[in-house]
Amino acid sequence: QVRLVESGGGLVQAGGSLRLSCAASGTIFSMNHMAWYRQVPGKQRELVAAITTDLSTNYADSVKGRFTIARDNAKNTVYLQMNSLKPEDTAVYYCARRRSILEAFGSWGQGTQVTVSS
Repeated sequence: QVRLVESGGGLVQAGGSLRLSCAASGTIFSMNHMAWYRQVPGKQRELVAAITTDLSTNYADSVKGRFTIARDNAKNTVYLQMNSLKPEDTAVYYCARRRSILEAFGSWGQGTQVTVSS
Protein backbone atom coordinates (compact mmCIF):
# COMPACT_ATOMS: atom_id res chain seq x y z
CA GLN A 1 0.00 0.00 0.00
CA VAL A 2 1.36 3.39 -1.00
CA ARG A 3 1.82 5.83 1.85
CA LEU A 4 2.81 9.48 1.62
CA VAL A 5 3.73 11.44 4.75
CA GLU A 6 4.14 15.20 4.59
CA SER A 7 6.09 17.29 7.10
CA GLY A 8 7.69 20.69 7.47
CA GLY A 9 4.67 22.95 7.71
CA GLY A 10 4.29 25.64 10.31
CA LEU A 11 3.73 29.30 11.04
CA VAL A 12 5.96 31.82 9.28
CA GLN A 13 5.88 35.57 8.67
CA ALA A 14 5.32 36.97 5.22
CA GLY A 15 8.59 36.97 3.29
CA GLY A 16 9.86 33.93 5.13
CA SER A 17 10.67 30.44 3.91
CA LEU A 18 9.69 26.86 4.63
CA ARG A 19 10.70 23.52 3.17
CA LEU A 20 8.12 20.79 3.00
CA SER A 21 9.05 17.13 2.73
CA CYS A 22 7.02 14.15 1.62
CA ALA A 23 8.31 10.66 2.33
CA ALA A 24 6.92 7.82 0.24
CA SER A 25 6.72 4.13 0.99
CA GLY A 26 5.06 1.10 -0.54
CA THR A 27 6.05 1.99 -4.07
CA ILE A 28 9.12 2.27 -6.26
CA PHE A 29 9.51 5.99 -5.72
CA SER A 30 11.68 6.64 -8.77
CA MET A 31 8.90 5.37 -11.03
CA ASN A 32 6.38 7.91 -9.74
CA HIS A 33 5.63 11.40 -10.93
CA MET A 34 5.15 13.53 -7.82
CA ALA A 35 3.25 16.69 -7.03
CA TRP A 36 2.35 19.15 -4.31
CA TYR A 37 -1.18 20.45 -3.99
CA ARG A 38 -2.73 22.86 -1.52
CA GLN A 39 -6.22 23.47 -0.24
CA VAL A 40 -7.96 26.14 1.80
CA PRO A 41 -11.36 25.59 3.38
CA GLY A 42 -14.20 26.02 0.93
CA LYS A 43 -12.00 25.85 -2.14
CA GLN A 44 -10.86 23.11 -4.46
CA ARG A 45 -7.49 21.54 -4.05
CA GLU A 46 -5.06 23.19 -6.47
CA LEU A 47 -1.85 21.99 -8.05
CA VAL A 48 1.17 23.92 -6.78
CA ALA A 49 4.08 22.09 -8.40
CA ALA A 50 4.87 18.79 -10.06
CA ILE A 51 8.00 16.87 -10.98
CA THR A 52 8.25 13.94 -13.35
CA THR A 53 10.45 10.90 -13.18
CA ASP A 54 12.86 12.60 -15.59
CA LEU A 55 12.94 15.76 -13.43
CA SER A 56 10.76 17.97 -15.58
CA THR A 57 8.91 20.47 -13.42
CA ASN A 58 5.90 22.73 -13.69
CA TYR A 59 4.44 25.30 -11.33
CA ALA A 60 1.25 27.20 -10.72
CA ASP A 61 1.61 30.77 -11.95
CA SER A 62 1.05 32.04 -8.42
CA VAL A 63 4.22 30.37 -7.10
CA LYS A 64 6.60 30.60 -10.07
CA GLY A 65 9.93 32.09 -9.06
CA ARG A 66 9.20 31.54 -5.35
CA PHE A 67 8.71 27.78 -4.93
CA THR A 68 10.96 24.95 -6.06
CA ILE A 69 10.06 21.27 -6.23
CA ALA A 70 12.79 18.65 -6.05
CA ARG A 71 13.10 14.94 -5.44
CA ASP A 72 15.66 12.61 -3.91
CA ASN A 73 15.05 9.11 -5.18
CA ALA A 74 17.63 7.65 -2.80
CA LYS A 75 15.55 8.96 0.11
CA ASN A 76 12.13 8.32 -1.45
CA THR A 77 11.32 11.96 -0.75
CA VAL A 78 9.96 14.93 -2.63
CA TYR A 79 10.51 18.47 -1.36
CA LEU A 80 8.88 21.84 -1.81
CA GLN A 81 11.11 24.81 -1.03
CA MET A 82 8.90 27.85 -0.46
CA ASN A 83 10.49 31.29 -0.40
CA SER A 84 9.05 34.80 -0.22
CA LEU A 85 5.91 33.40 1.34
CA LYS A 86 2.71 35.42 1.21
CA PRO A 87 -0.42 35.26 3.37
CA GLU A 88 -2.28 33.85 0.36
CA ASP A 89 0.01 30.80 0.47
CA THR A 90 -1.70 29.77 3.70
CA ALA A 91 -3.23 26.32 3.14
CA VAL A 92 -2.91 22.64 3.90
CA TYR A 93 -0.28 21.24 1.57
CA TYR A 94 -0.53 17.68 0.27
CA CYS A 95 1.75 15.55 -1.83
CA ALA A 96 0.50 13.05 -4.36
CA ARG A 97 1.82 10.62 -6.92
CA ARG A 98 0.97 8.91 -10.17
CA ARG A 99 2.66 6.27 -12.26
CA SER A 100 1.53 7.65 -15.58
CA ILE A 101 0.74 11.11 -16.89
CA LEU A 102 -2.49 9.55 -18.13
CA GLU A 103 -3.63 9.02 -14.53
CA ALA A 104 -4.85 11.50 -11.99
CA PHE A 105 -2.62 12.22 -9.03
CA GLY A 106 -3.59 10.23 -5.96
CA SER A 107 -2.41 8.37 -2.86
CA TRP A 108 -2.89 11.55 -0.83
CA GLY A 109 -1.04 12.07 2.42
CA GLN A 110 -2.57 13.63 5.52
CA GLY A 111 -1.28 17.08 4.63
CA THR A 112 0.76 19.66 6.48
CA GLN A 113 -0.53 23.08 7.50
CA VAL A 114 1.30 26.18 6.29
CA THR A 115 0.25 29.48 7.81
CA VAL A 116 1.77 32.77 6.66
CA SER A 117 1.11 35.79 8.83
CA SER A 118 1.11 39.33 7.48
